[in-house]
Amino acid sequence: MQDLEKLQKKMRPAMVEGDHSLGSVSDKIGDVTLKKRTPFFWFVGFGIAFMIAQCLLMTTTWLLAKGVGIWGNNQPIGWAFPIINFVWWIGIGHAGTLISAILLLLNQKWRTSINRFAEAMTLFAVACAGMFPLLHTGRPWLAVYWLFPIPNTMGIWPQFRSPLIWDVFAVSTYATVSLLFWYVGLIPDFATLRDRAKSKYFRFVYAALCWGWRGSARHWHRYEIAYLILAGLSTPLVLSVHSIVSLDFSVSQVPGWHATIFPPYFVAGAIFAGFAMVLILCIPLRILYNMKDLITETHLIYMGKVMLATGLIVVYGYAMEAFFAWYSASPTELFMIRNRIWEGPYWMFYWMLIFCNGISIQFLWFKRFRESPFWLFVISIIVSIGMWLERFVIIITSLSRDFLPSSWGMFSPTVFDITMFLGTIGFFFSLIFLFVRFVPIISIFEVRTLLPEANVHGHQQDFEENVVEIEETYDRTDPPNS
Repeated sequence: MQDLEKLQKKMRPAMVEGDHSLGSVSDKIGDVTLKKRTPFFWFVGFGIAFMIAQCLLMTTTWLLAKGVGIWGNNQPIGWAFPIINFVWWIGIGHAGTLISAILLLLNQKWRTSINRFAEAMTLFAVACAGMFPLLHTGRPWLAVYWLFPIPNTMGIWPQFRSPLIWDVFAVSTYATVSLLFWYVGLIPDFATLRDRAKSKYFRFVYAALCWGWRGSARHWHRYEIAYLILAGLSTPLVLSVHSIVSLDFSVSQVPGWHATIFPPYFVAGAIFAGFAMVLILCIPLRILYNMKDLITETHLIYMGKVMLATGLIVVYGYAMEAFFAWYSASPTELFMIRNRIWEGPYWMFYWMLIFCNGISIQFLWFKRFRESPFWLFVISIIVSIGMWLERFVIIITSLSRDFLPSSWGMFSPTVFDITMFLGTIGFFFSLIFLFVRFVPIISIFEVRTLLPEANVHGHQQDFEENVVEIEETYDRTDPPNS
């Protein structure tokens, strides 16, 4: 019988461990938000993140007063830290939509414990990303309205053939649909917090947020329809948003950018970086809030496998860049690859990103590393650094060596480039800490559907049929001794 249980666990690993009931799941997740005393480590973490976020406030204030000259951008490197950080943050926001929408449509149960803070991560990352092109215009109040399809005072419309205009539509649509998808999924949980809150203030707030949710059949029917529609809208956005961001580069004639592989290459890299950030967030959360029975090692293993698969696609993209340069027989493309890899002034950054994105993930082939939360956390941090270095290499190495040697230049970030980037990281984690404190970090009702007593849509019957199949397989292969 013990061998049968091991075989069953291997074929269908539990997404919720321990002896949980419907009430205990609600208590454990809801108490994180409803408890009166906030843990001390929360104040420490939020304080550090908030202080780092002040770098963003001070840098932005000085930027609006003095202009973009405080950055290290120059000629020919007009795109530098602002666009590097924009692409990096947009990529991080991809995993939330992927986990929430695509895995929902594919009926993958392992999404239920991680989709909530992955969706929040998407919104906060997009908020950080949007700052950089906004401030890159120099004076937003004089220039940003040129990006929107409205006739301005001089009767001039935006240039719709520019991929920069496509970015405005893609990112704004992505942010809007992601926000709606995240909020709709929260409505049943807000109703649960409303019913469990002891404070009149919190009851009023959660009652307003849940829009009078009573859990009736009509409410659930409308909820499921809206949730599936938003999931269907979100799915193509995963592919379109970062594909359009990649077109900012690939539609140009700059050597090293003009490649048709950029859209799928950028999408794979975005999912790669996004899952790394999800692991960076969920591994400490499951320890600090004692959520190991809800965010199990199975969730971490699946995310590690997705990170390995998308990382291999990214490494394939690196190889194809070199192959395209050789196969095209273009002197400028060949020069750019040689300049990027070993002849240029930034060759060290290229090999650093190869180590971070190509070599570090190879440890995920081994069970010892793939099933270790510590090593998954370390590898995820290395991957996040590597994906930033990838954007740095793509942008800086291609722009620093123009077609004319007389136009060549070097880039070095100023203190304002660094403080603005660090400030967005502090802003991102400040929002994460606030989210963890006031919103359920795990979907209560979705986790409850995984329990045997829920019996949602006949899942219990499918489970019992699977157990019978396991028993028959067990009897045929290794019958127990009588």
